[in-house]
Amino acid sequence: MRTNIVLNDELVAEAFKYSDATTKRDLVNQALKDFITHHKRKNMLDLVGKVKISDDYDYKALRQTEKN
Repeated sequence: MRTNIVLNDELVAEAFKYSDATTKRDLVNQALKDFITHHKRKNMLDLVGKVKISDDYDYKALRQTEKN
């Protein structure tokens, strides 16, 4: 989708310091991906304490099965 936006020059300059992006387009795309990843992770953290794990669940045995 093509769009025109006005970006804060100071924020863009600082963002370039932390990114390997070479264009503003790449920088904005990376920022959008990071934003989505952050919020997906945050949504997963909302599940903490809401999932009941069986008392007899043996994660060590499962790891052994995956290695073999």
